[in-house]
Amino acid sequence: MTNVDTLAAALAGDGFLLFDGAMGTQLQARGLAAGELPELLCLERPGVVTEVHAAYVAAGADVVTTNTFGANAEKLGSAATVEEVFSAAVACARAAGPRYVAADIGPTGQLLAPMGTLPFDDAYELFARQVRAADAAGADLFVIETMADLAEAKAALLAVRENSDLPALVTMTFQEDGRTFLGTTPEVAALTLSSLGAAAVGINCSLGPAEVAPLASRMLPWASCPVMVQANAGLPRVVDGQTVFDIGPGEYAAAVAGMLDAGVTIVGGCCGTTPAHVAAERALLAARVPARRELPDRFAVCGPQGLCALAPGQVGVIGERINPTGKRKMKEALRSGNHDHVLGEAIAQEAAGAQILDVNAGLPEIDERSVMRRLVDELQGVITLPLQIDSADPAVIEAAVRSYPGKPLINSTNGRADVLSAVVPIAARYGCALVGLTLDEDGIPPTAEGRVAVARKIVAVTDAAGIPRHDVAIDCLAMAASTDQSAPRAILDAIRGVKEGLPGVRCVLGVSNISFGLPFRPLVNATFLAAALSAGLDLAIINPESRRMMDVVESWRVLSGEDEQARFYVEHYAGRSDAPVASGQGEKGAPLTAAADASLPDDPVGRVRALVLAGRGGPVPDAVREVLLAHDALFVINEAIIPALDEVGRRFEAGTFFLPQLMASAEAAKAGFEVVRAASERDGAPAGDKGTVVVCTVRGDIHDIGKNIVRMLLENYGFDVIDLGRDVAPETVADVVVERHVRLVGLSALMTSTVPAMAETIELLRERAPWCRVVVGGAVLTPEYAQMVGADFYAKDATETARIAGEVLGR
Repeated sequence: MTNVDTLAAALAGDGFLLFDGAMGTQLQARGLAAGELPELLCLERPGVVTEVHAAYVAAGADVVTTNTFGANAEKLGSAATVEEVFSAAVACARAAGPRYVAADIGPTGQLLAPMGTLPFDDAYELFARQVRAADAAGADLFVIETMADLAEAKAALLAVRENSDLPALVTMTFQEDGRTFLGTTPEVAALTLSSLGAAAVGINCSLGPAEVAPLASRMLPWASCPVMVQANAGLPRVVDGQTVFDIGPGEYAAAVAGMLDAGVTIVGGCCGTTPAHVAAERALLAARVPARRELPDRFAVCGPQGLCALAPGQVGVIGERINPTGKRKMKEALRSGNHDHVLGEAIAQEAAGAQILDVNAGLPEIDERSVMRRLVDELQGVITLPLQIDSADPAVIEAAVRSYPGKPLINSTNGRADVLSAVVPIAARYGCALVGLTLDEDGIPPTAEGRVAVARKIVAVTDAAGIPRHDVAIDCLAMAASTDQSAPRAILDAIRGVKEGLPGVRCVLGVSNISFGLPFRPLVNATFLAAALSAGLDLAIINPESRRMMDVVESWRVLSGEDEQARFYVEHYAGRSDAPVASGQGEKGAPLTAAADASLPDDPVGRVRALVLAGRGGPVPDAVREVLLAHDALFVINEAIIPALDEVGRRFEAGTFFLPQLMASAEAAKAGFEVVRAASERDGAPAGDKGTVVVCTVRGDIHDIGKNIVRMLLENYGFDVIDLGRDVAPETVADVVVERHVRLVGLSALMTSTVPAMAETIELLRERAPWCRVVVGGAVLTPEYAQMVGADFYAKDATETARIAGEVLGR
């Protein structure tokens, strides 16, 4: 095969592709000093870099990866330009004589908004500059690796797709719990990135090959492209000041063999792997052919943590209540910019059983584009459901889906030529599912045949755009039975016609329009919903807080066989009676929980706890002020805010809360603390300061995402935090600790090459501040590693750090 044939076959899933192994540990073995930027060696010692590449080529690697993992403008600073580093790095790689040179792009080292401070568009520009530089330098493909934030991975992938014609392979890094630190699962990552156009998706770094293997197996059914794995050679440890890994080539290759059997076709190595590991993989591939993979036919959308997938015959619920039409409070919330009511509606709909949330901000008097983007950001902090982006303005749709960390559903296009040409390319470009309304230039056809004809027109365009049919949901448009009693049958016949005449396409329907103008609308809606499900409806846009409507859905799932052995139905309905539902409890379309407020506890302390737990910062200040009417500041902190944060931490540990929810709760707690502090200053009372903690990222390490999360959570627990920033010298840490007599220091490191600097810092603290305790954390750290560098504590996440701080400084 030629080079082009080999790469093309691999990306088509018909052949294997072997990447190289670790660069950082190989450079360390050749004299890379702790804290030194590896990327600068491409300019300063190119022969050393080429030597590493050549060793991997000799071992049989098809692809060598440029020494550019951290070569973005922020990390390089004034040391060199992005263009200089990529030009030199590609030249170093090419000099080793590989088949292919992959331009390596790593994370920015910053947390993207809304949880961090780096805007999505700024991250995109950092990546786009790297892409243009690598393209100009002559790279053959891109590998975007070690991504933990799906939004950041999406920004990097878009940067490649929009600034180069080269393929981009994207790998994420996962924790032992099977999620990224932001809570993304392998399934969500595979679905999002392959839908967006990644040439391959997969996993790198993270863990050893045995631990990565089940995560790769979880990716395979959701990736519409090849899956790749570059695991670590086990977990690192320090021996005589050097980082070592315990898994040898034979053990590594044996674990890779199982992944190849499962369907992985692109392999290599990450931290700790050597040319010997790659040679063992080359021998493994010699006698193999790729395993066959078949993806199931299913409709699937996802958010950064949650996924909704429907096989044929399964039904899904789209929550309809985030829409200002006919809703006074929703309109007021959108106009004012105080979105707590919106967030309350979202929380209530998720609790009631919605699987997707429709989000509509269509008021003519507001900036719909900016409001929609803000809503999408804020909703990620309080729910895990995927979103349906609902707007008549293509610019609003594109603004929302571009930065959305997941695969959303777009509502909608229709049969009009101008709308099709505006909306379908957006869905195709960003890998979204799409709702198609059966109306065109002539309006809504009155007959089933007319609606099906419009559906055919829509699907012809989506087919041509390359959108899979299972990503297309046709809405046959419910019309009021009160004005045309032939309408319900036409709609039901149209659903049947779409399902029969357009195989693979799904059907969606906004149900409640059918009852417009009739009394006791919920009964009509529920009856029509049952008929629509029988006709083949896949997705119902309804109010999930209407008990009657959800009763229809859950009972239909029993009758259709979706609820196997009626397990869910029996569990949730065994104690139900057929007694009438009280007014205001779902029968009139009102939320069962009265959405935003009625589900909150009556007592002020309980209300503060519930609001913090829900991440609803807007009402927290007023709730705290109400508690302060009867209690002092310390009571508010110790009985309301801290218990809520403790419960957030427990849920985070249990895997039912993820980082976005953790940070939303922390921000809500912060809003409460600010009220408490202001009241304390006014009254001259103590504000509940729990002691001082110094945090920093160690010398040579410019990644500060984890450290920033720790700082925020500690502050919201009431600790005074001195943040020294990133790339901090041991002397600076010791000086501050001695000057302030600080009793606890938190040190963070992401890269194995900077762990020795952590050990140096701890050694200096032992010498100059023996009273000070040290807690360490970071992606490469383990309890054993922490013990080896001399730390007192290891914290696997921010909540653990807060617990340790409370233990050391006393509550």
